[in-house]
Amino acid sequence: MSARLSISRAGPATTIQDAGRFGMLQHGISESGPMDRGAFRRAGAMLGRAGGEAIEFSAAGLDFAIEDGAAAAAFTGGAFSLRINGEAAGWPVRGALRAGDRVEITPGPAGNYGYVRFDRTIDVPPVLGSRATNLVAGLGGLENRALRAGDVLTLSGFEGGVAAETAPAEGGEGPIRFIWGLHAELFAPAMRQAFLDTPFRVSRRLDRMGVRLEDPAGVFAGMEALSLVSDAVVAGDVQILGDGTPIVLMRDHQPTGGYPRIATVISVDLDRLAQMRPGSELAFRPVTLHKARELFLAAERP
Repeated sequence: MSARLSISRAGPATTIQDAGRFGMLQHGISESGPMDRGAFRRAGAMLGRAGGEAIEFSAAGLDFAIEDGAAAAAFTGGAFSLRINGEAAGWPVRGALRAGDRVEITPGPAGNYGYVRFDRTIDVPPVLGSRATNLVAGLGGLENRALRAGDVLTLSGFEGGVAAETAPAEGGEGPIRFIWGLHAELFAPAMRQAFLDTPFRVSRRLDRMGVRLEDPAGVFAGMEALSLVSDAVVAGDVQILGDGTPIVLMRDHQPTGGYPRIATVISVDLDRLAQMRPGSELAFRPVTLHKARELFLAAERP
């Protein structure tokens, strides 16, 4: 069985994402995948059997209609408002969609990213082993780009997606936890302590590549700009730019960087950071690599 949906409204950076494109960083391509991986997986768990992809939409929301066929869908991520055929629905929620159904997702009180995942495969060609859209490299997804109004997607029969997917626990509250980065010792002890003691704010300059932080107290304002040999970076790395601006690298990060990296946000807190809206205040707290792994395994446990 297949279905077809047409998109009537798509906010900026609405993309098709799967679990990610792994093993390509050596070729200059980050793994991409969902900004909130936990929400993506919770959608799969809600469906029981899910296709390997989802539509990831940004804070502006998404509208689409089912033109023909039928599919089960799960809606997760952030806190959005959902209407199906004009009737309010819960969030997160699982529902059955049929030909003629109209879905409207509008901004809610929290979150930057949401997901619609189906019990079908989103029928776009895999690129380098993945259907994930990488907006920086311009590959994957539908025609190597973000989705827009007028696009039509085919949902084909279940194609080796995820059966009985586990649902990781949602992120908690409190400071964003990290392990000290490769270049932490290039920062004076007083500056490292201020990094822990001083709150930062999420700026409006955020996307799938990175989240810039505002530094109201000027923790890094007096730092001498460092020019380093570029080397590989990973999602979660906290780079300090030449003007002292901290930026947390996200799923579509560049392959290498020459700015000093004071920290790396641990994987279990990166989803939470991705969902923090501009103006949100955050603090950082260090943990050991052993603790980071312990937290990761606990979050993965069914």
